[in-house]
Amino acid sequence: MDRAASAGVEPVPGEPAAVIESEDERALCVADYHAGLEAGLGRQGVELPSQSRERREHLLSLLDTTDADRVVFLGDLAHAIGGARGAERDELTTLFAALDDLVSVTVVKGNHDGEIESLADDAGIEIDVTPPDGIRFGSVGLAHGHTWPSRDVLDCEVICVGHEHPTVRLEDEVGGSRAERAWLRGRLVPEPFCEHYDDELAIDAELVVFPAFNDLSGGTWVNVPGQAFLAPFLPDGIAEGEAYLLDGTRLGSYERV
Repeated sequence: MDRAASAGVEPVPGEPAAVIESEDERALCVADYHAGLEAGLGRQGVELPSQSRERREHLLSLLDTTDADRVVFLGDLAHAIGGARGAERDELTTLFAALDDLVSVTVVKGNHDGEIESLADDAGIEIDVTPPDGIRFGSVGLAHGHTWPSRDVLDCEVICVGHEHPTVRLEDEVGGSRAERAWLRGRLVPEPFCEHYDDELAIDAELVVFPAFNDLSGGTWVNVPGQAFLAPFLPDGIAEGEAYLLDGTRLGSYERV
């Protein structure tokens, strides 16, 4: 992504993460961590070795290199919608312990994070959990994206969401293809939000859709016809949407990649 494109949101080169800043804090922001995903897949008959340690060490290394004061999980820190247990609960407990006394923790509540407060309480860790419709962080609005962002979030200059796990399918000269996680960025279209709130909202914002931090989580193939978006405001809520690879390569319009 163009490093000057989104005021207050600086993607970390080569990573599914960005740094966002307020007047007094620097935060590392990641979306869709999906702790315990392998255990969830195992219950569906898909056996994968746990990558919980690799995920945790990856996150900790990013906190170190970005010198962040806070980590913001942009929704779906947890994976099991019905509540984490077993290996999933152990992964979250270990992650909370690793972050304790290192950085402050904010979880922008996603559709998989129903019991995240009680998990943190059980681990004796204090975290901030936002309402599902998000919060402001300086001039940046943060919401998971599974529901409509709040009016306060929509009043921001830049709005960051996750939930979608945007992915592009890239083809080579011989007809082979591969999937790559991607960022989406574009102008926020006011009309769907005005219709939802039945009000003429003064919206002038850029929308940034984060790639999933967990590379096993799959996603919406945004450049494949017939693929449905997950967020209730997409794709109608984004105009001039462009896709970027994690290394910053600009692919142009996500629909024509």
